[in-house]
Amino acid sequence: MYKILKKDGKAKRAEFTTVHGTIQTPVFMNVGTAAAIKGAVATTDLKEIGTQVELSNTYHLHVRPGDEVVKKMGGLHKFMNWDRPILTDSGGFQVFSLAGLRKIKEEGVYFQSHIDGRKIFMGPEESMQIQSNLASTIAMAFDECPSSVASREYVQASVDRTTRWLWRCRAEMERLNQKEDTINRHQLLFGINQGAVYEDIRIAHAREIADMDLDGYAVGGLAVGESHEEMYRILDAVVPCLPEEKPTYLMGVGTPANILEAVDRGVDFFDCVYPTRNGRHGHVYTNLGKLNLFNAKFELDSRPIEEGCQCPACRNYSRAYIRHLLKAKEMLGMRLCVLHNLYFYNKMMEEIREAIEQGTYQEYKKQKLEGFL
Repeated sequence: MYKILKKDGKAKRAEFTTVHGTIQTPVFMNVGTAAAIKGAVATTDLKEIGTQVELSNTYHLHVRPGDEVVKKMGGLHKFMNWDRPILTDSGGFQVFSLAGLRKIKEEGVYFQSHIDGRKIFMGPEESMQIQSNLASTIAMAFDECPSSVASREYVQASVDRTTRWLWRCRAEMERLNQKEDTINRHQLLFGINQGAVYEDIRIAHAREIADMDLDGYAVGGLAVGESHEEMYRILDAVVPCLPEEKPTYLMGVGTPANILEAVDRGVDFFDCVYPTRNGRHGHVYTNLGKLNLFNAKFELDSRPIEEGCQCPACRNYSRAYIRHLLKAKEMLGMRLCVLHNLYFYNKMMEEIREAIEQGTYQEYKKQKLEGFL
């Protein structure tokens, strides 16, 4: 159940009610690929830093420990001790990112495991079965994410196949949600819009899948090599063709600036590895731009990462101490940077929601973007 509470231009402030709780949108989903946030961050930490939704990866959990193992352990929520919503991606992105290890056919995709080289087959039905075993709140449809530089002919054929796969995903999910031994029989399905940087292909695909009346819609295949301007151009074209009364999810995006721009275009859901990946390398986000804590100028800096920040790192430790930990390769250094970055993102989303409610989103966006420069 998705309910728009307030609009400010195209920016939407909404609530999305699920079996695992109500999600306040716009929202940033914290990425825990293998059912854990990289950087030694526990689910108990996620609650402390204001995380609403955790995102895990279907392909990675299928390879290790195995989705059957997760099902035997009571599903992903019990396995990782998290009682709020979880979104699982479909494995479709690995079709793109593991290009050297796969073959795409009409029935699905043949992979080689990146861990032990064993052969894996994943099609729409298999992806839905794995995600049903994981018992996530929201399952993503299985799709192909074509390269942003792929030819028009390739992209059109790929998108047509993704649509055929979407019908198969929906049928399989309906079947699985009626089974007695399914852990989460209220699992939701989001479809994915593809089309690389071809506006007309994107628009036609958006209109086609909009008619399927799914639980939500994602825009996939962006932030994979095209420019920010191209991404915004595609969003301007596509988002108005997706149902406004359903949540819209921009997959794998992005920087704080990307999020601010996409919210302005009507997007509700975001995820990205940037805050965790950057944090593990000592790069931290602030309202005045990114800092690299490895820099020598922080050696004697007694200030927190950001003045006034209420994250666990800023409340307790100095830049100098965190820099020392990073230089000494102490895991605590990584952990504190990741906690700060995720808190920064979650807090920014809270501020975005407040600004939309107050009808001041344009002023907020302008002020925030100027601070990052």
